[in-house]
Amino acid sequence: METHELSCADCGSKACSSGMGTFPPFCTTSALEPGELDEALSLSTQEENQRVLQTAAQVEYEGYCKWTRVEEIMQFARRMGFQKIGIATCVGLLKESHALARILRANGFQVYSIACKAGMTDKTAIGIDEACKQVGANMCNPILQAKHLNRLGTELNIVVGLCVGHDSMFYKYAEGLTTTLVTKDRVTGHNPAAVLYNLDSYYKRLLDPPKSEEA
Repeated sequence: METHELSCADCGSKACSSGMGTFPPFCTTSALEPGELDEALSLSTQEENQRVLQTAAQVEYEGYCKWTRVEEIMQFARRMGFQKIGIATCVGLLKESHALARILRANGFQVYSIACKAGMTDKTAIGIDEACKQVGANMCNPILQAKHLNRLGTELNIVVGLCVGHDSMFYKYAEGLTTTLVTKDRVTGHNPAAVLYNLDSYYKRLLDPPKSEEA
């Protein structure tokens, strides 16, 4: 029988949130390596990191179940003293990014945006398979998006619908802090959590992957 390493995703207790209740025998807190927590706390008290964490906690506290994600992002930016906001968007969500830019500008922010297809480079230029051009000839260029916003000096970047992997490359190369507003999922109307909420019904097939996809 296949065995799995149990960790936080397998816990139904959430006792670590309050410090009360039953902790499972596989609790990650008790399995941390010596010095692992101390290292994280040390980094958390570095001036910039501490300010970000304190501001994020305050926004969570004040806006809990009251503010939308857009409002939380603006509150965070204001309290951090940020004015220059970058939007790294998928071309398929330009309408949404335009609406976001309108909101940000109406609230006094400077907005700089760049779409994934900027640079108009053929996919095969970096060795992407020719077949991939069936869904679009030009490559997505998240590194260009990040470098462009870096050059403009954006203080906070907002990802709007970048593809899986492309978003990872943007996070890797962006110098400013980055948060995500929209996670693209063309099947669920950009609500990827729908799969998790309907795993035992509409998306039960994901629990029985084709043999070719098994590790």
